Amino acid sequence: MPRPLCRLIVAALLTSLLAACGDTGALRPLREAGNAPPGVDRRGTSVDGLTVGHRLMAAGEYELALDAYYRAAARQGINVDTLSAIGSAKLRLGRLGQAETDLRRAIEMDDSFVPAWNNLGVVLMETGKYGEAERVFRTAYALDSGRSAEIRDNLRMALAKLENPGYIEENESDFALVRRGSGEYLLLAR
Repeated sequence: MPRPLCRLIVAALLTSLLAACGDTGALRPLREAGNAPPGVDRRGTSVDGLTVGHRLMAAGEYELALDAYYRAAARQGINVDTLSAIGSAKLRLGRLGQAETDLRRAIEMDDSFVPAWNNLGVVLMETGKYGEAERVFRTAYALDSGRSAEIRDNLRMALAKLENPGYIEENESDFALVRRGSGEYLLLAR
């Protein structure tokens, strides 16, 4: 094939490709009617995975919350916040053995992190380990300086179950504290 003809074919192909990439106006009627899908503002900031997970936990979407917590852990690394949150989600999903492991790891990372201590106490209560749960709740209560009525109630319930394993309170609920930020906690009741 002669060179000038080859150049002409390449130029024609490039022109047709550029024409195909141009705005054809197909979305114009949708934009005018207000039905066009919104664009993505790439300048905006994304919401923290822990915050998303906490909101999903509050909505009772524990599996989705666990996924959000895993994404947070992938983004910011495994730390006491992410491990405690993952453990809390697994607690709500009934994965008590996994939750206990994650919460114990969180406590190993930071033995002053109140939500991890409290949530571990809840796991231990659920598994019938009332003696250890009582000790764990005492630790959480002491670290919190007695400010949380919920931790006090958890401790009271653990003591009652320890004294009388058949003890059942009329409005008995299991509680878990999930850290939302520095010093702010969200109480989640089952």
